[in-house]
Amino acid sequence: MLAGCSPKVQPPDPESLKPAWLKTVPYQDGYYTGIGHSLKGNDTNYIQAAKKSALEDLISDIKVNVSSTSVLSQFEADKKFTEQYEQIIKTTTADEIEEFELVEAWEDASNYWVYYRLSIARYRQIKEEQKRNATVLATDYLQKARDAERAGERLQSVSYYFQAFRSIEKYLGEAIRVTIDGKDVLLANEIYASIQSTLDKISLRVDPSVIELNRRVQQSAQTVMAKAFYKDINKPAVALPLVAAFEKGAGDVFPNYRTDQLGQSKILLNKIGSKDLEQTVGVQVDIDALSGSGSSPIYTLVARTLNVPTAQVALKVQRPLVYLTAEERSLGVSKATVQISNKLRNLLANNGFEFTDDKRKADLWFDIQSDSEKGSVTGSIYVTYLTGVIKVVTVKENKEIYATTLDRIKGYGLDYDKSSIDAYAKAMDTLEKDRMNELLNTVLQ
Repeated sequence: MLAGCSPKVQPPDPESLKPAWLKTVPYQDGYYTGIGHSLKGNDTNYIQAAKKSALEDLISDIKVNVSSTSVLSQFEADKKFTEQYEQIIKTTTADEIEEFELVEAWEDASNYWVYYRLSIARYRQIKEEQKRNATVLATDYLQKARDAERAGERLQSVSYYFQAFRSIEKYLGEAIRVTIDGKDVLLANEIYASIQSTLDKISLRVDPSVIELNRRVQQSAQTVMAKAFYKDINKPAVALPLVAAFEKGAGDVFPNYRTDQLGQSKILLNKIGSKDLEQTVGVQVDIDALSGSGSSPIYTLVARTLNVPTAQVALKVQRPLVYLTAEERSLGVSKATVQISNKLRNLLANNGFEFTDDKRKADLWFDIQSDSEKGSVTGSIYVTYLTGVIKVVTVKENKEIYATTLDRIKGYGLDYDKSSIDAYAKAMDTLEKDRMNELLNTVLQ
């Protein structure tokens, strides 16, 4: 009777067990705070995941202030640029943040939470110290750049400018003033302007700027020469790094160069990969090579704003002209319809080739020979074997540059004629899926 009259014990409400900092956003005067959460299980390090989440929450309160006189303000018209810069700064801050402390952790069966804080005063002290060190280093590189420029060592000078930029890149939004060569300047602004000024003194040209060439590049005896010189002193830009790439169209062009004692470099175009009749290769000063290794997200972002000396080569692409012959047989008898030949013609046409009935006008002669032979009979199933050879010859040199064999491709059918048809269908499938890329890569070299 006593047991029956006892009050029923209710399990505690899970929400009531949670600490106060999980119920309301915590605030501590003089601190940045962050709450992190992670689910348990799935073989993840949930403690580290929660810590990372808390630090990201913590730095969300840290603002990136952009001074109206900073170099970053030059790009204020591009709001997206500033947002990207701020996001990079916050991401790197999360990786580099120091002297934060764990206030408390709490967990249940499935979840894990952590509460971190960071002293605002200490954070600012650390950041100011880091900024002072960066300012000293950047100022030293800037002075070295100026000295090298006065000594006529231009590539060394611009290399120092980029090293100065890397030293100060996390503070591009701030108006840091220094004295250099007796002048009071805004450090980041001066570095950026000096880099751009050096690039503006370089003139880059290509000769010829327009070329006509066949997609079979080796058949086009064209040489493209890049020429660089310093406009203000009218001297060749010696040992200047250049980079080349397709801007329109596609293909293989050797990417990296350095100019010789005459400020020249031969651009190596190896392959045209696009069917477009008009394509463009751009050649420009390789600022990544000038700036040194280890490009950062901030460098990559800001480098896009620089006006880099560039020259374009316009390519007027001629399609290779093909003369196509074929002898296709089925069980030793000439076929009324040349299936492999028609398939190859379509594939070549789709890849930018043209055709002629006059062999003397052609660049390439494609010849196809194929036949099927009877195989075994099992029950009502007849087997045939198809063997075919495709050869490609340069008409001008009469030189075989490619050959492939479709060897004993097996066909099945209710009689030999039907199994021969099946073998030819499989041969065309093999040509398209297994041999065509190899063929194109060979004949377009």
